[in-house]
Amino acid sequence: MEVILKEDIKGLGYKNDVVIVKPGHGRNYLIPQGFAMMASASNKKVISENVRQAAHKAEKVKNDAMELAAKIGDMLIEVKAKVGETGKIFGAITSLQISDALKLKSFEVDRKKISIKGDVKHVGEFAAVLDLHKDVKHEVRFVVIPE
Repeated sequence: MEVILKEDIKGLGYKNDVVIVKPGHGRNYLIPQGFAMMASASNKKVISENVRQAAHKAEKVKNDAMELAAKIGDMLIEVKAKVGETGKIFGAITSLQISDALKLKSFEVDRKKISIKGDVKHVGEFAAVLDLHKDVKHEVRFVVIPE
C-alpha cells in the first residue's frame, strides 16, 4: 500500500515522501493518526504541486541546517553524569541530555533528531548523529565526565 507522509516519521520517511507500507499499518495507524494519506493519483498531484511551490522555502531550511552543522563542526560536548567507583554511570546518557548540552552552547536541536550510537553507560568519549534535515546529517562527539 502506498501512502504519502504528512510529517517526518523516524525509520519510515520524511514529509511528502511516497512510501510503501503494509496495508494494516497504513489503514489502522498512519492514516487514522493523521501521519499519512492515501497515495491516489490526485493526492500525488496535489503534493507534487505543493512541493514545487515550497521548493524555495525548503532550500532555505536546508541551508539553515547546513549552516548549523558547520557551526557545530568538530565541537566536543561535555555531558555530566553521576558515576560509581568503577566509572560506570547510574543509568545511561540519553538524547535529552545531549540536547541540553547543545542548548548550553546556544545550539537548538530537538532531542527527537538526535540518535546515539550504542549504549552510553560509562565514562568516556562517544558519538551521536544529529538529523538536522532530510539531506543533512552531522556527527557530534561528546564526552561523559563525572559529576
